[in-house]
Amino acid sequence: MKPYNYIKQITIHILLGIVLFSFKPISTFFLLGIVAYFSYKIFTAKKNEQSLQILIACSYIVGAEVLIRMTGGSLLYEASKYLVIIFCLIGFFKTGLNLKSIPFILYFLLIIPGIFVAGFSVGENTELRKAIAFNLSGPVCLGIVAMFCYQLKIRYADIHKIFNAIALPLISTTTYLFLYAPSIKEIVTGTGSNFAASGGFGPNQVATVLGLGMFVLTVRFFMNSNSIFLKGVNLILLALLSYRGIVTFSRGGIVAAVIMIVAFLFYYFNKSTYKNKTRISQLLFVFISIGLFVWVFSSIQTSGFIDKRYANQDGKGREKKDITTGRKQLVSFEFNTFFENPILGVGVGKIKELRLEKEGVYAASHNELSRILAEHGLFGIFAFLILLITPLVYRIKNKKNIFFYSFYFFWFLTINHSSMRIAAPAFIYGLCLLNIKYEPKRIKHKN
Repeated sequence: MKPYNYIKQITIHILLGIVLFSFKPISTFFLLGIVAYFSYKIFTAKKNEQSLQILIACSYIVGAEVLIRMTGGSLLYEASKYLVIIFCLIGFFKTGLNLKSIPFILYFLLIIPGIFVAGFSVGENTELRKAIAFNLSGPVCLGIVAMFCYQLKIRYADIHKIFNAIALPLISTTTYLFLYAPSIKEIVTGTGSNFAASGGFGPNQVATVLGLGMFVLTVRFFMNSNSIFLKGVNLILLALLSYRGIVTFSRGGIVAAVIMIVAFLFYYFNKSTYKNKTRISQLLFVFISIGLFVWVFSSIQTSGFIDKRYANQDGKGREKKDITTGRKQLVSFEFNTFFENPILGVGVGKIKELRLEKEGVYAASHNELSRILAEHGLFGIFAFLILLITPLVYRIKNKKNIFFYSFYFFWFLTINHSSMRIAAPAFIYGLCLLNIKYEPKRIKHKN
């Protein structure tokens, strides 16, 4: 992409963040505009470009999901997941179903019994349709994306188009956050997750998508910045996203981002030529320096509370007994429920209702592993094993995806601290399964 076009896109999305902050009702039109624009791009694209356009459309939706939710633009709360599903289904219609994706067809079959179990044990105060839609929208989204992406061939240059589509709406999100809470010092009074610093929305979800943006901009800085100017632009954007992600005080998304970045840099460095390793080492020094600066700045702005948060301390510097902030008990309850109902589980969406009955607490653990075991039983174990193992088996056969481990770690870590409340882990999981093609460099012959 030419620098001018990239700067133009960044500028547009900064302005979009300002507009959404100033007039939130326009968020619904933003969502409808996304649907209309990408539908047009998909249906007018050449046959060999349609799959890429679908991936770009899904990428943009993933990047924009939290912004649309926090500004009240979602016509349905799970609208983003539904749109990702619909676009992938369009892909099946346009390009055909990949018959090699049998593992994920089996995955779908394994989660069906949980629906019937829930139907037979529905409570008086439970609306079954909503409970199933809410709890299965994420798993279904993941399965559909995985089937669409499995062994899908795309060019190396195209993966950067996908990254760009994720990053742009996150620039709008960051702009919105700075406008919503420009002074972090005034709103931080402890070490708990901070809703004010997260645009009034869930800190966990905000940190998760900003963490994904941190990874994408890191990749752009090291691999897709052909000039000092572009490197500077991407580094500034990375610093801003990182700062706003850190000050949400939600650790899961930031830790996942750091692990993604480390996995990418480790693999990228080891597979590079000696000349490129020297370049990477030089950039790495700048990268780490900026990272340290962002952390120190965050510490100053939060009066040291962020240091205590990551050291698992309370506001007075006392070590907390539970690093999971109460989720350990919730996960433990779900594992115990699995042991009590090991074959079929308790049914889709029933675990929160059961916890309320037994412990008087209506809460979710946000851990997809314990949830799928409790609600789906033995079928859930096999379904999760399919998700866990299939990408690794494919990786043995095809090692061309340089971002594989970053994508895989993001999915696994995110579903264990944020479940599948947003579409990001489902879509990024699908990217593990892509077959990336590297075009040989053209050699210019002298006349």
